[in-house]
Amino acid sequence: MAARSLNKVMLIGNLTRDPELRYTPSGTAVVTFGLATNREWNDASGQRQEEVEFHNIVAWNKLAEICSQLLYKGRKIYVEGRLSTRSWTTQEGQERRSTEVVIEEMIAFGPGKRGEEEEAGAVTFGGGDEGAKSKKKEVTEEKPAEEEVTSSSVADDIPF
Repeated sequence: MAARSLNKVMLIGNLTRDPELRYTPSGTAVVTFGLATNREWNDASGQRQEEVEFHNIVAWNKLAEICSQLLYKGRKIYVEGRLSTRSWTTQEGQERRSTEVVIEEMIAFGPGKRGEEEEAGAVTFGGGDEGAKSKKKEVTEEKPAEEEVTSSSVADDIPF
């Protein structure tokens, strides 16, 4: 019987830069962005201390496209995923390593890119590594019955 292991990361923080969306040669979407998390504590002398950690975040497929549309520098988000370490050799022959958080779930808090609150302040998307499924988990507002709904007005309301 194989021993079980767990590689799971959950972070809440603020984006340090706007997401950068690219596509692989095969057409797969990939987005990268930075996330800052901080912790505060009182040291032995009672002084308030703060420590900031910076994380490299990667999302693939539909989740990558959603992140590029909804996220911006400074926005507070929750992400859930796994650690992944890549190694490569530079053109100068130096070995490099980078540890990233490959996300499978994302919740965005606060105002959207246009400044309006999105679904009571939180938008949730998940899709796993394959990113084929994208779902909105929290829906707290409904459209009024008297509002006319057309295919173009529905498309404008969908954040992805």
